[in-house]
Amino acid sequence: MLILLAFIIVFHITSAALLFISTIDNAWWVGDNFSTDVWRVCTTNRSTCMAITDEFNEYQSIQAVQATMILSTIFCCVAFLVFILQLFRLKQGERFVLTSIIQLLSCLCVMIAASIYTDRHEELHQSHGYVMEVSKGQYGYSFVLAWIAFAFTLISGVMYLVLRKRK
Repeated sequence: MLILLAFIIVFHITSAALLFISTIDNAWWVGDNFSTDVWRVCTTNRSTCMAITDEFNEYQSIQAVQATMILSTIFCCVAFLVFILQLFRLKQGERFVLTSIIQLLSCLCVMIAASIYTDRHEELHQSHGYVMEVSKGQYGYSFVLAWIAFAFTLISGVMYLVLRKRK
């Protein structure tokens, strides 16, 4: 049981790390001389960055992605704290339902964020607010990490739902 508990804790911490990296790092959309995420656009040859503001078309979509990624990260961290509290407070044989619900909310938020970005990426990268041409790029590793974090949070949410506290 101790090995299973250690695996669940490591899995949850990995999910949180993936969410932090995908939310913060500047690689949702990359090209030869630029990288962009939901916060800013950077040129790689001059190392200059410009914040994404309301001058950009589809700024509301970017704000929705920002908000849901932040919520997802917060929910994942709260779920871990609730898990630790429930670990010592629940009686034997009870399930970690509250932890599971919070983790599944985290899963839902990251899915919404990545889905919005996937659906709106063409409109997002044809904005007149960009200094350079960013429409000729591809998805970066932060975007991929967001989808991997979705899978990890979904799996851990289901694991918490199935998990019973045993001796």
